[in-house]
Amino acid sequence: MTSVSERLVRLLNLVPYFQANPRITYAEASRDLGLAPKVLRKELAQLWMCGLPGYGPGDLIDIDFEGDTIEVLFSAGIDEPLRLTSPEATALLIALRALADVPAVADPEAVRSAIAKIESAAGTLGASPGPRAAEPAPAESHATTLVREAVRDGRALRLEYYSASRDAVTTRVVDPIRVVLIADNSYLEAWARESDGVRLFRFDRIVDVVVLDEPAALPADTPAETDTSLFDADPSLPAATVRLSPGATWMLEYYPTRVLAELPDGSCDVTMTYASEDWMVRLLLGFGSDITVLGPPPLVDHVRGAAAAAVGAYGSAG
Repeated sequence: MTSVSERLVRLLNLVPYFQANPRITYAEASRDLGLAPKVLRKELAQLWMCGLPGYGPGDLIDIDFEGDTIEVLFSAGIDEPLRLTSPEATALLIALRALADVPAVADPEAVRSAIAKIESAAGTLGASPGPRAAEPAPAESHATTLVREAVRDGRALRLEYYSASRDAVTTRVVDPIRVVLIADNSYLEAWARESDGVRLFRFDRIVDVVVLDEPAALPADTPAETDTSLFDADPSLPAATVRLSPGATWMLEYYPTRVLAELPDGSCDVTMTYASEDWMVRLLLGFGSDITVLGPPPLVDHVRGAAAAAVGAYGSAG
Protein backbone atom coordinates (compact mmCIF):
# COMPACT_ATOMS: atom_id res chain seq x y z
CA MET A 1 0.00 0.00 0.00
CA THR A 2 1.53 3.34 -1.09
CA SER A 3 1.26 6.09 1.51
CA VAL A 4 -0.07 9.55 0.65
CA SER A 5 3.37 11.10 1.20
CA GLU A 6 5.06 8.56 -1.08
CA ARG A 7 2.55 9.17 -3.85
CA LEU A 8 2.92 12.94 -3.47
CA VAL A 9 6.69 12.67 -3.91
CA ARG A 10 6.19 10.46 -6.95
CA LEU A 11 3.74 12.92 -8.51
CA LEU A 12 6.03 15.90 -7.93
CA ASN A 13 8.96 14.06 -9.49
CA LEU A 14 7.03 13.39 -12.68
CA VAL A 15 7.13 17.03 -13.79
CA PRO A 16 10.93 17.46 -13.93
CA TYR A 17 11.25 13.97 -15.43
CA PHE A 18 8.96 14.76 -18.36
CA GLN A 19 10.52 18.19 -18.77
CA ALA A 20 13.92 16.52 -19.11
CA ASN A 21 12.46 13.94 -21.50
CA PRO A 22 10.03 15.76 -23.82
CA ARG A 23 7.87 13.63 -26.09
CA ILE A 24 8.91 10.41 -24.38
CA THR A 25 6.57 7.47 -24.96
CA TYR A 26 4.44 5.76 -22.32
CA ALA A 27 6.46 2.56 -22.70
CA GLU A 28 9.79 4.33 -22.21
CA ALA A 29 8.52 6.38 -19.25
CA SER A 30 7.00 3.30 -17.60
CA ARG A 31 10.32 1.49 -17.91
CA ASP A 32 12.37 4.41 -16.56
CA LEU A 33 10.02 5.13 -13.66
CA GLY A 34 9.33 1.52 -12.75
CA LEU A 35 5.56 2.03 -13.07
CA ALA A 36 3.05 -0.10 -14.91
CA PRO A 37 1.54 1.82 -17.89
CA LYS A 38 -1.88 1.72 -16.23
CA VAL A 39 -0.48 3.26 -13.03
CA LEU A 40 1.44 5.91 -14.99
CA ARG A 41 -1.71 6.98 -16.86
CA LYS A 42 -3.56 7.25 -13.52
CA GLU A 43 -0.77 9.39 -12.02
CA LEU A 44 -0.72 11.70 -15.04
CA ALA A 45 -4.50 12.12 -14.85
CA GLN A 46 -4.09 13.15 -11.19
CA LEU A 47 -1.20 15.48 -11.96
CA TRP A 48 -3.34 17.25 -14.56
CA MET A 49 -5.61 18.39 -11.69
CA CYS A 50 -2.76 19.92 -9.65
CA GLY A 51 -1.55 23.49 -9.75
CA LEU A 52 -1.94 26.94 -8.26
CA PRO A 53 -4.93 28.52 -6.47
CA GLY A 54 -7.53 29.58 -8.97
CA TYR A 55 -7.50 26.12 -10.56
CA GLY A 56 -8.33 27.44 -14.01
CA PRO A 57 -6.48 27.82 -17.31
CA GLY A 58 -2.98 29.07 -16.60
CA ASP A 59 -3.10 27.75 -13.02
CA LEU A 60 -3.06 23.97 -13.41
CA ILE A 61 -0.23 21.82 -14.71
CA ASP A 62 -0.75 21.34 -18.44
CA ILE A 63 0.30 18.12 -20.17
CA ASP A 64 0.10 17.41 -23.87
CA PHE A 65 -0.61 13.87 -25.05
CA GLU A 66 0.19 13.49 -28.73
CA GLY A 67 -0.06 9.96 -30.04
CA ASP A 68 1.77 7.81 -27.51
CA THR A 69 4.01 10.62 -26.26
CA ILE A 70 3.92 12.91 -23.24
CA GLU A 71 5.11 16.49 -22.80
CA VAL A 72 4.69 18.99 -19.95
CA LEU A 73 3.60 22.33 -21.42
CA PHE A 74 3.11 24.26 -18.17
CA SER A 75 4.63 23.31 -14.81
CA ALA A 76 2.63 25.75 -12.62
CA GLY A 77 5.92 26.80 -11.05
CA ILE A 78 6.69 23.40 -9.60
CA ASP A 79 10.18 23.49 -11.16
CA GLU A 80 11.01 26.88 -9.63
CA PRO A 81 12.57 27.39 -6.17
CA LEU A 82 10.00 27.83 -3.40
CA ARG A 83 9.98 31.37 -2.06
CA LEU A 84 8.16 31.94 1.22
CA THR A 85 6.88 35.29 2.38
CA SER A 86 7.65 36.30 5.97
CA PRO A 87 4.14 35.38 7.23
CA GLU A 88 4.32 32.04 5.38
CA ALA A 89 7.72 31.21 6.87
CA THR A 90 6.58 32.18 10.38
CA ALA A 91 3.42 30.07 10.16
CA LEU A 92 5.38 27.09 8.84
CA LEU A 93 7.94 27.35 11.64
CA ILE A 94 5.24 27.48 14.30
CA ALA A 95 3.60 24.38 12.85
CA LEU A 96 6.90 22.50 12.61
CA ARG A 97 7.87 23.29 16.20
CA ALA A 98 4.52 21.99 17.39
CA LEU A 99 4.97 18.87 15.26
CA ALA A 100 8.44 18.23 16.71
CA ASP A 101 6.95 17.93 20.19
CA VAL A 102 4.36 15.31 19.20
CA PRO A 103 5.72 11.75 19.46
CA ALA A 104 5.68 9.38 16.49
CA VAL A 105 3.90 11.65 14.00
CA ALA A 106 7.16 12.54 12.25
CA ASP A 107 10.87 11.86 12.52
CA PRO A 108 12.03 14.53 15.03
CA GLU A 109 15.47 14.78 13.41
CA ALA A 110 13.89 15.51 10.02
CA VAL A 111 11.58 18.12 11.57
CA ARG A 112 14.47 19.89 13.33
CA SER A 113 16.46 19.86 10.10
CA ALA A 114 13.55 21.49 8.24
CA ILE A 115 13.22 24.11 10.99
CA ALA A 116 16.90 25.00 10.77
CA LYS A 117 16.78 25.37 6.96
CA ILE A 118 13.63 27.51 7.00
CA GLU A 119 15.01 29.72 9.80
CA SER A 120 18.19 30.23 7.82
CA ALA A 121 16.26 31.23 4.71
CA ALA A 122 13.71 33.28 6.64
CA GLY A 123 16.49 35.40 8.12
CA THR A 124 16.91 37.11 4.76
CA LEU A 125 13.17 37.91 4.67
CA GLY A 126 13.00 39.55 8.06
CA ALA A 127 10.88 36.73 9.48
CA SER A 128 13.51 36.24 12.16
CA PRO A 129 16.71 38.08 13.11
CA GLY A 130 18.80 35.21 11.74
CA PRO A 131 19.31 31.49 12.06
CA ARG A 132 19.12 30.32 15.63
CA ALA A 133 21.32 27.69 17.20
CA ALA A 134 20.15 24.23 16.19
CA GLU A 135 17.82 22.76 18.79
CA PRO A 136 18.38 19.13 19.71
CA ALA A 137 15.66 16.78 18.54
CA PRO A 138 13.49 15.52 21.41
CA ALA A 139 14.41 12.06 22.59
CA GLU A 140 12.15 9.44 21.04
CA SER A 141 11.59 6.19 22.92
CA HIS A 142 12.77 2.96 21.34
CA ALA A 143 9.19 1.66 21.21
CA THR A 144 7.97 4.81 19.46
CA THR A 145 10.72 4.58 16.87
CA LEU A 146 9.92 0.92 16.16
CA VAL A 147 6.20 1.63 15.76
CA ARG A 148 6.77 4.58 13.43
CA GLU A 149 9.14 2.52 11.28
CA ALA A 150 6.73 -0.44 11.21
CA VAL A 151 3.93 1.85 9.98
CA ARG A 152 6.25 3.15 7.25
CA ASP A 153 7.46 -0.32 6.24
CA GLY A 154 4.13 -2.14 6.63
CA ARG A 155 5.30 -4.67 9.25
CA ALA A 156 3.19 -6.47 11.85
CA LEU A 157 3.84 -5.78 15.54
CA ARG A 158 3.52 -7.46 18.91
CA LEU A 159 2.70 -4.85 21.55
CA GLU A 160 2.91 -4.92 25.32
CA TYR A 161 0.15 -2.41 26.05
CA TYR A 162 -0.98 -0.88 29.35
CA SER A 163 -4.72 -0.35 29.70
CA ALA A 164 -5.28 2.34 32.32
CA SER A 165 -8.93 1.44 32.92
CA ARG A 166 -8.07 -2.21 33.56
CA ASP A 167 -4.73 -1.48 35.26
CA ALA A 168 -3.17 -4.35 33.33
CA VAL A 169 -0.57 -4.94 30.64
CA THR A 170 -1.70 -7.20 27.79
CA THR A 171 -0.02 -8.57 24.68
CA ARG A 172 -1.56 -7.70 21.31
CA VAL A 173 -0.50 -8.71 17.79
CA VAL A 174 -1.52 -5.90 15.46
CA ASP A 175 -1.26 -4.83 11.83
CA PRO A 176 -0.43 -1.09 11.75
CA ILE A 177 -2.58 1.25 9.66
CA ARG A 178 -1.40 4.77 10.50
CA VAL A 179 -0.31 7.14 13.26
CA VAL A 180 -2.99 9.68 14.22
CA LEU A 181 -3.09 12.70 16.50
CA ILE A 182 -6.23 13.00 18.65
CA ALA A 183 -6.44 15.96 21.04
CA ASP A 184 -2.89 16.13 22.43
CA ASN A 185 -2.00 12.44 22.17
CA SER A 186 -0.51 10.29 19.43
CA TYR A 187 -2.13 6.94 18.70
CA LEU A 188 -1.26 3.92 16.63
CA GLU A 189 -4.31 2.90 14.64
CA ALA A 190 -4.04 -0.81 13.89
CA TRP A 191 -5.99 -3.95 13.13
CA ALA A 192 -5.98 -5.96 16.37
CA ARG A 193 -5.98 -9.64 15.43
CA GLU A 194 -7.30 -10.90 18.78
CA SER A 195 -10.20 -8.42 18.76
CA ASP A 196 -10.73 -8.84 15.00
CA GLY A 197 -11.22 -5.10 14.60
CA VAL A 198 -9.56 -1.69 14.37
CA ARG A 199 -8.22 -0.30 17.64
CA LEU A 200 -6.32 2.81 18.75
CA PHE A 201 -3.28 2.46 21.02
CA ARG A 202 -1.90 5.48 22.85
CA PHE A 203 1.85 5.80 22.39
CA ASP A 204 2.56 6.65 26.00
CA ARG A 205 0.87 3.37 27.04
CA ILE A 206 2.87 1.14 24.71
CA VAL A 207 5.29 -0.59 27.07
CA ASP A 208 7.27 -2.65 24.59
CA VAL A 209 7.29 -3.45 20.88
CA VAL A 210 8.55 -6.35 18.80
CA VAL A 211 8.56 -5.99 15.02
CA LEU A 212 7.46 -9.34 13.58
CA ASP A 213 9.06 -10.97 10.57
CA GLU A 214 5.87 -10.70 8.53
CA PRO A 215 4.10 -7.96 6.59
CA ALA A 216 1.03 -6.24 7.99
CA ALA A 217 -2.07 -8.11 6.79
CA LEU A 218 -4.94 -5.64 6.71
CA PRO A 219 -8.47 -6.75 5.73
CA ALA A 220 -9.76 -5.45 2.42
CA ASP A 221 -12.45 -3.39 4.18
CA THR A 222 -10.05 -1.54 6.49
CA PRO A 223 -11.49 2.00 6.97
CA ALA A 224 -9.80 4.72 4.94
CA GLU A 225 -10.34 7.24 7.75
CA THR A 226 -9.93 7.04 11.51
CA ASP A 227 -13.13 6.63 13.52
CA THR A 228 -12.48 8.19 16.94
CA SER A 229 -16.06 8.40 18.18
CA LEU A 230 -15.95 5.07 20.00
CA PHE A 231 -12.88 5.90 22.03
CA ASP A 232 -14.03 8.45 24.54
CA ALA A 233 -12.33 6.54 27.35
CA ASP A 234 -9.40 4.16 26.79
CA PRO A 235 -8.68 3.52 23.09
CA SER A 236 -8.40 -0.23 23.55
CA LEU A 237 -11.82 -0.69 25.17
CA PRO A 238 -14.39 -3.05 23.63
CA ALA A 239 -17.68 -1.66 22.34
CA ALA A 240 -21.21 -2.94 22.83
CA THR A 241 -23.92 -2.61 20.20
CA VAL A 242 -27.41 -2.22 21.67
CA ARG A 243 -30.90 -1.29 20.53
CA LEU A 244 -32.63 1.35 22.66
CA SER A 245 -36.40 1.51 22.83
CA PRO A 246 -37.96 4.99 22.57
CA GLY A 247 -38.26 5.10 26.36
CA ALA A 248 -34.54 4.51 26.86
CA THR A 249 -33.10 7.05 24.44
CA TRP A 250 -32.40 9.38 27.36
CA MET A 251 -29.30 7.19 27.79
CA LEU A 252 -27.73 9.08 24.87
CA GLU A 253 -27.46 12.21 27.05
CA TYR A 254 -25.69 10.47 29.92
CA TYR A 255 -23.33 7.89 28.41
CA PRO A 256 -20.69 8.17 25.64
CA THR A 257 -22.47 6.54 22.72
CA ARG A 258 -22.58 6.77 18.94
CA VAL A 259 -25.85 6.34 17.06
CA LEU A 260 -25.64 3.81 14.24
CA ALA A 261 -29.23 3.87 13.02
CA GLU A 262 -32.58 5.45 13.89
CA LEU A 263 -35.51 3.08 13.35
CA PRO A 264 -39.05 4.00 12.25
CA ASP A 265 -40.58 3.11 15.64
CA GLY A 266 -38.38 5.64 17.46
CA SER A 267 -35.82 3.16 18.74
CA CYS A 268 -32.17 3.37 17.73
CA ASP A 269 -29.07 1.22 17.48
CA VAL A 270 -26.01 2.61 19.26
CA THR A 271 -22.50 1.60 20.26
CA MET A 272 -20.95 2.20 23.66
CA THR A 273 -17.49 1.45 25.03
CA TYR A 274 -16.96 -0.20 28.41
CA ALA A 275 -13.97 -1.13 30.57
CA SER A 276 -15.55 -3.85 32.71
CA GLU A 277 -17.90 -6.44 31.25
CA ASP A 278 -19.44 -7.10 34.68
CA TRP A 279 -20.23 -3.39 35.05
CA MET A 280 -21.70 -3.27 31.55
CA VAL A 281 -23.91 -6.31 32.26
CA ARG A 282 -25.29 -4.69 35.42
CA LEU A 283 -25.99 -1.47 33.53
CA LEU A 284 -27.83 -3.27 30.72
CA LEU A 285 -29.88 -5.43 33.07
CA GLY A 286 -31.04 -2.30 34.84
CA PHE A 287 -32.82 -1.17 31.67
CA GLY A 288 -34.88 -4.37 31.49
CA SER A 289 -36.72 -4.82 28.22
CA ASP A 290 -35.91 -1.26 27.08
CA ILE A 291 -32.54 -2.45 25.78
CA THR A 292 -31.68 -5.34 23.46
CA VAL A 293 -28.02 -6.32 23.36
CA LEU A 294 -26.90 -7.01 19.78
CA GLY A 295 -23.20 -7.65 20.30
CA PRO A 296 -20.49 -8.62 20.77
CA PRO A 297 -21.52 -12.29 21.27
CA PRO A 298 -19.63 -12.78 24.58
CA LEU A 299 -21.49 -9.81 26.07
CA VAL A 300 -24.82 -11.12 24.73
CA ASP A 301 -24.16 -14.50 26.38
CA HIS A 302 -23.09 -12.83 29.63
CA VAL A 303 -26.25 -10.70 29.79
CA ARG A 304 -28.45 -13.69 28.92
CA GLY A 305 -26.79 -15.82 31.61
CA ALA A 306 -27.04 -13.10 34.26
CA ALA A 307 -30.72 -12.52 33.44
CA ALA A 308 -31.48 -16.24 33.66
CA ALA A 309 -29.66 -16.46 37.00
CA ALA A 310 -31.66 -13.52 38.34
CA VAL A 311 -34.95 -15.07 37.24
CA GLY A 312 -33.87 -18.37 38.81
CA ALA A 313 -33.03 -16.62 42.09
CA TYR A 314 -36.53 -15.12 42.21
CA GLY A 315 -38.00 -18.55 41.60
CA SER A 316 -35.99 -20.08 44.41
CA ALA A 317 -37.00 -17.31 46.79
CA GLY A 318 -40.66 -17.88 45.93
